[in-house]
Amino acid sequence: MTKDFIANYQAHTNIALIKYWGKRNQDLMLPVTSSLSLTLEAFYTQTQVHFSKDYDEDQFILNDQIQSAQERQKISRFLNRFRQLKNTDLKAQVTSYNHVPTAAGLASSASAFAALACSCNEALELKLSQEELSIMARFGSGSASRSLFGGFVEWEKGQGDDSQSSYAHPFDEADWDIGMIALVVNQKAKKFSSRQAMQHTIETSPFYALWAEEVAKDLEAIKAAIKARDIQKIGQIAEHNAMKMHATMLAANPSFSYFQAESLKAMEAVRQLRKTGLTAYFTMDAGPNVKIICPYSQVAAIQEKLSQDFDPQNIIVSRPGPQPFSIPLINQ
Repeated sequence: MTKDFIANYQAHTNIALIKYWGKRNQDLMLPVTSSLSLTLEAFYTQTQVHFSKDYDEDQFILNDQIQSAQERQKISRFLNRFRQLKNTDLKAQVTSYNHVPTAAGLASSASAFAALACSCNEALELKLSQEELSIMARFGSGSASRSLFGGFVEWEKGQGDDSQSSYAHPFDEADWDIGMIALVVNQKAKKFSSRQAMQHTIETSPFYALWAEEVAKDLEAIKAAIKARDIQKIGQIAEHNAMKMHATMLAANPSFSYFQAESLKAMEAVRQLRKTGLTAYFTMDAGPNVKIICPYSQVAAIQEKLSQDFDPQNIIVSRPGPQPFSIPLINQ
């Protein structure tokens, strides 16, 4: 096989409303619990992959910067899964543009690996199904499995150590009056990765023993609320689920937290929004930034109030986002 293989995809981030926090199998990237997310229009990654005999080794360029050997190795391991399916040893250049602050708790890895999975699938003409692609994306980043779809998405934890039983699928198109506002309090990369934090929590937090049981209850409750289009109920469940996740970290030994002073200020601001009659609830992932679940019809009013205490440039409104799609190639 000597011809070049090339494709370019855009994939969007997703924010979990029922969190994924912890793996039961590290090697197979199998989660302890199922989870549910909302894909966002405002944050996305565009990734091109170019397999060619002209490359002696894999190359990884992110936002026009050549990445470190460590980052390149991570990408190479992911590409190897697709090369194995195609039965090829062609090296590749991966060129990616992240329209999301990287490693800041805004799900940049989800959109990045979803876009790369789709590009590999098309470039190598593998014709994988959406379910199969979701499984493949999971090996790059667990949450990437959910970015294969738009709207509300459920990621099934699967059974035992069966790698093929854990994948994401669409739950609801979210084509109604719901939106999300990202309140970006810090765009810098976090001090410790989600993977490190998850494992430390599992190993040392006494609260983690209750986590799976709580998630199972929250997941069923929020699915009913989504079907009823009850944003107040959705928000209440998501907010509590997020705080329970962060409580497991606070109880770890040694304790740690992604909360910063501005995070706490933002959470209190959301509580005050509710006192004015607006429908707004917060969620937080492994990072300091706060996301606000609300009716899209109320975003202007919420923006106006938040702008009194936060930089308007850091208040980013989003509608629900789409599944990944092909985009024009970058000039070679």
